[in-house]
Amino acid sequence: MEHAVSSIGTKQSRIKETWRQYRRNKGAVVGLIVITFIVLIAIFAGVIWDYSTDVSGMDPVNRLISPSLEHPFGTDNFGRDMLARVGYGARYSLVIGVAATLFGLLVGLPIGALAGYIGGKFDDIIMRFLDSFDIIPNILLAVTIVAALGTNILNLTIALAVTSVPILARITRASVMTVRFNEYIESARAIGGSNVYIIFRHVLPNCFSPILVQCTLRIGVTIITASSLSFIGLGVPIPTPEWGALLSASRAFIIQAPYLTIIPGLAIMVTVMAINLVGDGLRDALDPKLKR
Repeated sequence: MEHAVSSIGTKQSRIKETWRQYRRNKGAVVGLIVITFIVLIAIFAGVIWDYSTDVSGMDPVNRLISPSLEHPFGTDNFGRDMLARVGYGARYSLVIGVAATLFGLLVGLPIGALAGYIGGKFDDIIMRFLDSFDIIPNILLAVTIVAALGTNILNLTIALAVTSVPILARITRASVMTVRFNEYIESARAIGGSNVYIIFRHVLPNCFSPILVQCTLRIGVTIITASSLSFIGLGVPIPTPEWGALLSASRAFIIQAPYLTIIPGLAIMVTVMAINLVGDGLRDALDPKLKR
C-alpha cells in the first residue's frame, strides 16, 4: 500500500515538474492556448452553429458577401456562412489528424519496440521492410491508397495512418535501443520476465517522451497532408467542410472573393503552428538535459 502511494506521489511530482518546465516556454504556452481554443470550437461546433442552416444550407441572396459583422468570415458562392464552415472544418481536420496518428502509433509502436529490444536479424528484417516504404514518398503512397480504396474520411485516415507507421516505428526503435541494456531491464530479464512484459512494463514507460513528442508533431503533418489530398479531390469529398475541401471549392473565386481561400489557409497554418509549438514545448519539458 505504501509503495502504491509512493508511486502515485512520484508520478504527480513528475507531472508538476514537467508542467513547470513547459510553462517556461512562452511560445509553447501560446500554442497550447490556441490549440485548446480550436479543440473547443471543434467540440461545440454543433452547439454554436446550426449545420443545416449555417453550414450546408444555401442562401443565394447572400452569396459572396465580404467579411462583415453579420458574417465575420463572409459567405461562399452558395451563401453559406464561412465562419460556421471553418468552425465545423476544425472538427474534421483534427479528427483525421489525431485518428491517423493514433492508428499509426498502434501499429508502429509494437513493431519498433520489438525491433529495438530484440535486435539482431529480427531488427534487420523489420528495418529493411520499413525502408521499402521510403522508396515511395508519403503523399504519393497516401494518394495511391485513397485512389484504390475510394475518397471518404475513413479511407483518408487509413492512408495517412499507413504513412505514419514507418516514422513512428523508427522513433520507437531508436528510443528503445537507448534503454534496453540498462540495469533495471537486465534485472527484469533475470527474474524471468517475458519480452512483451519487459517492453510494455519497463522499457516503453522509460522512453516514451520522444515518442510522445513525435506523435504531437506528426498530427500537424497529417493535417497538412489531409488538406492537400482534399484540395486535389482525393481526400474529404465536397461539400464536407474540411479545410482542404474548403480551399478546393473556393479556388475558382480567388480573384473575386480571396477571403474564401485565405481564411481556410490561415486556419490550417495557425493550427499546425500551434501543434508544433506544443510539440517543441513538450520536447524541452521532457528533456532532462534542459531542466533547470
